[in-house]
Amino acid sequence: MKIIIVGCGKVGYALAEQLSEEGHDISLIDTNHDKLEQTLSVLDIQGVSGNGTSFRTQMEAGIKESDMLIAVTGQDEINLLCCLIAKKAGNCNTIARVRNPEYFSEIKYLREELGISMAINPELACAQGIARLIEVPSALDITSFAKGRINLIKLSLPDDSFVHSMTVYEFATKIHTNTLICAVEREHEVIIPDGNTVLQRGDNMYVIIPPKDIHDLLAKIGIKAKPIKTVTIIGGGTISYYLAKHLENNRVKVKIIEMDHSRCERLSELLPKALIINGNATDRQLLLEEGIADTDAFVALTNMDEENLVLSLFANKVSKAKIITKVDKVAFEEVVDDLPIGAIACPKNITAKSILQYVRALQNSFGSNVETLYRMIDDNVEALEFAIKQESKVTNTPLMELNLKKNLLVCAIVRNGKVITPSGKDMILNGDTVVIVTTNKGLTDIKDILA
Repeated sequence: MKIIIVGCGKVGYALAEQLSEEGHDISLIDTNHDKLEQTLSVLDIQGVSGNGTSFRTQMEAGIKESDMLIAVTGQDEINLLCCLIAKKAGNCNTIARVRNPEYFSEIKYLREELGISMAINPELACAQGIARLIEVPSALDITSFAKGRINLIKLSLPDDSFVHSMTVYEFATKIHTNTLICAVEREHEVIIPDGNTVLQRGDNMYVIIPPKDIHDLLAKIGIKAKPIKTVTIIGGGTISYYLAKHLENNRVKVKIIEMDHSRCERLSELLPKALIINGNATDRQLLLEEGIADTDAFVALTNMDEENLVLSLFANKVSKAKIITKVDKVAFEEVVDDLPIGAIACPKNITAKSILQYVRALQNSFGSNVETLYRMIDDNVEALEFAIKQESKVTNTPLMELNLKKNLLVCAIVRNGKVITPSGKDMILNGDTVVIVTTNKGLTDIKDILA
């Protein structure tokens, strides 16, 4: 597909990189010539220096021949106007990043009137992801599939877990029959397990499981965590607002520490149940006075990655809180992965993954659509949800008889609202929803699971 991306920031760069890797023809538009040139020197894409809201600039980027325009600048109004012009000039699919809560509350109207194919709010999506982690304190990451009927959960096996030295087959038969271990991360190595794979203490384990069974599973494997009733949030930005609003509705006590006095006043109006503290969170004494040692969860959401990392390390040192750290761009991922900073939230990755999912759904065949796409373990593994809409080579045949690609698992089948943990005798049928986990990149159709 030919795709134009407007905006060369963190999200624009991540999108250009990922879509280019998948073989799409990418043109990048940005007003910052130096930043654009720097990006073009790294990525094998085209670029146009100019304003994305300019008809002439879009024409130069090839809007007439493009299949899609994605506007991810830092200003909502520019993104919406870019999409409007692209729709009129090229009649292509358009995606806009819309961050302002006031605009996003009216997004249905804006989409209809401006002809926008998709609108994404990275801050809201990030806040929702953090909220899920707070609801299941033991999880390092949670992603939902099949309209919430299935969760993919990342868990770390504790040192004293009796699951240590157990095979995946023994785990499935002795611990939890309605659970499938779909990936294991061990010392930065990715394992797509079979029944003989042996689990070890310290493994990061990715598990497919219905939401209702999560707490039962955690109890059986010896992972204990008390419910979270108090949350301390550092930084009063948009993500913090969305998260606090969600937590307030679930009767969780929220404390926000924000440096900007006027922002504190605004948050006090928007979040009457939350406690808003005007102060510098890098002040060690302030954090201790505000009860960081006793909080159930600590969420670092400032605009500086380095500050978030240091604050989370301090919280880990002085408390037993569930820790969540916002990290947007860190060059040394291997170092960050080994730090005791809890779960990592990355808005730009959430945005890129959502848009990539939409692009794949557009480009694939009528037979099945990528409904959900999730990348994990440093983007080395993909979990994909396919909606099966017609019969094909993979339907009506027992899984054991299909010649599946290596390093690929059929993890779950949802049929008529019921979740099936598949065995070799199960079949994929027309109308099913199927979850696949694999290290193979770029699957766009269910038939791509075949070797």
